[in-house]
Amino acid sequence: MYQYNTLDQTLLNERVAEFRNQTERFLNGQLAEEQFRPLRLMNGLYIQKHAPMLRINVPYGLLSSKQMRKLASISRDYDKNYAHVTTRQNFQFNWPELERVPDILAELASVQMHGIQSSGNCIRNTTSDPMAGVTPDEIEDPRVYCELIRQWSTLHPEFMYLPRKFKIAVSGSEKDRAATQVHDIGLHMVTNQQGETGFEVLIGGGLGRTPVIGQVIRPFIEKRYLLSYLEAILRIYNLYGRRDNKYKARIKILVRETEIETFRKQVEDEWQQVKNDNLLTNDMIERVQSRFTMPEYDTHIVVDEQALLQRQAAFPAFATWLQHNTHAHKIAGYKIVFISLKIPGIAPGDITDQQMDLVADLADQYSYGEIRTTHRQNLVLADVQQNHLFELWQKLDAQNLANPNIATTNDMICCPGLDFCGLANASSISIAKDIFQLLDDMDYVYDLGDIKLNMSGCMNGCGHHSVGHIGILGVDKKGEEWYQLTLGGSSENDARLGERLGPAIAKTDVVETIGTILNTYVEQRLSDDESFLATIKRVGVNPFKEKIYA
Repeated sequence: MYQYNTLDQTLLNERVAEFRNQTERFLNGQLAEEQFRPLRLMNGLYIQKHAPMLRINVPYGLLSSKQMRKLASISRDYDKNYAHVTTRQNFQFNWPELERVPDILAELASVQMHGIQSSGNCIRNTTSDPMAGVTPDEIEDPRVYCELIRQWSTLHPEFMYLPRKFKIAVSGSEKDRAATQVHDIGLHMVTNQQGETGFEVLIGGGLGRTPVIGQVIRPFIEKRYLLSYLEAILRIYNLYGRRDNKYKARIKILVRETEIETFRKQVEDEWQQVKNDNLLTNDMIERVQSRFTMPEYDTHIVVDEQALLQRQAAFPAFATWLQHNTHAHKIAGYKIVFISLKIPGIAPGDITDQQMDLVADLADQYSYGEIRTTHRQNLVLADVQQNHLFELWQKLDAQNLANPNIATTNDMICCPGLDFCGLANASSISIAKDIFQLLDDMDYVYDLGDIKLNMSGCMNGCGHHSVGHIGILGVDKKGEEWYQLTLGGSSENDARLGERLGPAIAKTDVVETIGTILNTYVEQRLSDDESFLATIKRVGVNPFKEKIYA
């Protein structure tokens, strides 16, 4: 993985010292709340319902085992023995004490981690495919370009006070696993007719109270012009984005109100002014590539297929886990392993200090000391030899981390909701717990196939409900918790917004309604092979409405 240099480390150390001074001045009464607020947000510190919340960047979802152990240690020493993986591939601590946050940031800086630009109206953490660099369907490893974007955007003086937050996602594969079409900028690595690799650029995607699918602003941009083209987009947004209304301040609103052709011309005109600034030369790209420590793969592995088959026969749970929680690797003899953080009775995305320490140990033992986070709030060990899969499964299973539910209905995205978030209108964690109980028959869950259930506790959409195959949105009705449902959304290649099912339903009816939706799907599908999305596209939402609102 990418290793910081002395410049990176100096920046982190100086930022920690700066924020320590700012915090002390606030606690001593020298800074008012309105003065301290933008300073804490610059470092990822929010004030939530019960306590401060600290968000930690995980650039493009990549962690070392050393960093994971540090997160575990911080959760023990400064929090309540757990952390939360977010849909932005970051980590969050929900219970730090304000006066101790500078100490946490100092600990993080010691392992090249921080919360800089994890909040506020700036360019946020760039996200990517959790299988980047190891998946067989990849055009090129996008992490190099994610890192170049990180270096360019961190503390960029022109873009520290944008009209609103700004998010970029990069995908290097034909299959979009980074939800690029619901980001302010989505970048797809593509090959043009001349065989050159570059980027298709999408603009104006986003979720929240006004969900929008991004549009192509430029079908191909050469690698060398990537940063200058991004700069042109940000300049136009910074110049014309709304600052009088935070609900209309995102670039998606600007693109919609300007219209894509006009916006494209504005960007192209601006780009001509900065086109040759921040050029990415081959030397620059190679410099960043050289700082990614790639594993020394064993290219002479002989997979003991007979032993694998015997263990699958003897341990059906292992066979099921192999089927659902592992993925093909580009190197023969290896697999990509997903670690589910969707465990019955636990808030989706939460992980305990002991589990973090275990994952760090397993990463060292089986995956070259590297861990990935996913935007569906799970973890990945990307480089596991197939001969080690059974041992790995046993150790994960012993710590309740081998739930074989990746890409199933109970692999749900879920925001913290009313339990923690001061913005939320309704609970989400308790609903998730009840859905787990509804779907305790895993044979039924596997029969349903790939159904992505996403849940948000408010219109901000942190749970990506708008693009869930099944979306659940918490709403407030005169102080009571109600839930709006949508069907047919997607954040993948076929990105689309879910269609509203009908009037909001009471909290007590949510789980039964989810059961009705799933049973109606089974009744309506043409065969066991017809997916939930395919069925929705074919029959629409009316059959589901009739069952639910009859």
